[in-house]
Amino acid sequence: MAKLYFSYSTMNAGKSTMLLQASYNYQERGMRTMMFTAAHYAENGAGVISSRLGVTAAAELYREEDNLFDRIASAHGENALSCVFVDEAQFLTRDQVWQLARVADRLHLPVMCFGLRTDFQGKLFPGSAELLAIADTLREIRTICHCGSKATMVVRHDSTGKAITEGDQVSIEKSVYVSLCRKHWEEETGRIALDP
Repeated sequence: MAKLYFSYSTMNAGKSTMLLQASYNYQERGMRTMMFTAAHYAENGAGVISSRLGVTAAAELYREEDNLFDRIASAHGENALSCVFVDEAQFLTRDQVWQLARVADRLHLPVMCFGLRTDFQGKLFPGSAELLAIADTLREIRTICHCGSKATMVVRHDSTGKAITEGDQVSIEKSVYVSLCRKHWEEETGRIALDP
């Protein structure tokens, strides 16, 4: 039975690298995959998934208004797919997450989503929230804070290096994000709970 998978982490944990490797493994065996990335990351109007290791691959772009079930079903009807991959899955809408679940349930194709769990304010992204609720398999990809503890949060810095605690949920400038453990995230953002 095909499943909907969600692999999540903070920034710089290797999500895109894992996605590209998994897709390559299918393709190396003569199987066709379909890869998506959020339109936020279009490069000159084209979809590209890239890892910090320098590996890249062309990908389909998805936007909020897209029906991913229809797009995947059409591609699958033209030339059979073996797996669907979604990078930056935190930007999916709730409806799109359900469309991907239907791909697994009705088209019998595994769908592997990779993305952030929470934003710089410690809040779930809508796509991540829905994936956490309905995905068949959840996997945390771990990375570490500067202290060596597991990083579970991201902080966004302004140009002076000060932590930003308000503003738009989405900023695609990856260089301004730092992955931190919960303790250091609280210290950086000034959201330290009152000590007893």
